[in-house]
Formats: sequence, structure tokens, C-alpha cells
Amino acid sequence: MITETLTWLTDPINVTGPTGWLQLIGQHLMYTIITLAIAAAIALPIGLYVGHTGRLRSAAVLATGLTRALPTLGLLTLFALLAGIGLVAPVIALVVLAVPSILAGAYSGLESVPRSTIDGARAQGMTEMQILTQVEVPLGIELIIGGLRSAFMQVLATAMLAAYVGNGGLGKLIFLGMKTEDYPVMLAGSLLVIVLAILCDVILALVQRAARPKGIARTA
Repeated sequence: MITETLTWLTDPINVTGPTGWLQLIGQHLMYTIITLAIAAAIALPIGLYVGHTGRLRSAAVLATGLTRALPTLGLLTLFALLAGIGLVAPVIALVVLAVPSILAGAYSGLESVPRSTIDGARAQGMTEMQILTQVEVPLGIELIIGGLRSAFMQVLATAMLAAYVGNGGLGKLIFLGMKTEDYPVMLAGSLLVIVLAILCDVILALVQRAARPKGIARTA
């Protein structure tokens, strides 16, 4: 099976063809990036508000825990029944999956900033917006990016389910192989997802490390 899988992966038709795995990787990343952008637009402002003001923290923690407990496949099936076959259902389901990590990273990042530093900024006459953008976010950026990184990896791994409702991505290989009992194709899809996840995680880890303020000890 391994030999057949490697043969399939290196066949030029399966690499660059109309339904080749390079195109499927592009679709997979597109689904992930679209989902992350929508989830970040929702979760980051809420997380920054909670982390800066300390208000609604209990509600945010509760919502984060409850959302993480929701089964992604169940949500995907529900939204597919409501919205039909297409990109809408998987994106909504994946956004629900991504929001908790981004939200937690945002308010945890701001809460990691020493209160004495914030009090000193207020004593110097900085406005609340200046404190948020010039003190809290820069000092908490590593944890904020860590939340985005965690969400990205979760979505990347789960985006295979997009093929469950007729979309593309690397999950298409797995569902196609399952349907036709072509196990080398299933293994090829699994290997591609694993390699893609490792490469993306390494890149995001480097970005997270580069964003760490100089002189600040590692927080995650």
C-alpha cells in the first residue's frame, strides 16, 4: 500500500492535473484562511475587550468551553441541511471551531501584562485606547498569535470535512478513497494533511517567536 501511495503521489497527473493534490492543497488552505479571517474578526475584538476591561470574563470562559464541546461534524451536517451543498456550511462550522482559541488567546494575552505596567501607563496620561494598542497588545502579542496559531491548526485539520458536503480540499481524497475502497488514495490524502499541518505549524511557531517583544521571557 505504501508503494502504491508513493506512486500515486508522484504521478504528474495526480500532482498538477485538474484535480491534482497541489490544487487540493490550495483549496484546503483557502478554506482555512477564509475561516480564520472570519473567526478573528469576531473573536479578537471581544477578546481584547474582555482582556482590557476584565468584564464578561466568566461569560467568555463559559462560552469558550461550551463552543469547544460542540461536535464539528454534527454542526457541519446541520448547516449543510439548512444552507445546502456549498462552502457556506463548512465555513460556518469551522468558524465555530476556531472562535474559542482566538478568543482565549486574546484575553489571556492582555491579562498576562503586569498590572503595574498598565497603571504606570495610566499615570503617564495615556488613554485607554493607547494603553490597549501601545502597551497591552504589544506585550501580549505572543499569546494572541498563539491563539490564532491554535485555531489555524484546528481548522486546517478539520477542513477535510468540507469534502463531506461536496467541496474540495484534501478531504476529497479521503472521502473518494473511502467510497471506492482505494486505500492508497486515502493514505495519500492523510499524509498530505499531516505534512501540510507540520509545515504550517513550524511557520506559525517562527512567526510567534519573532513577534515576542525583546526582553520578555517566553510565555508559551
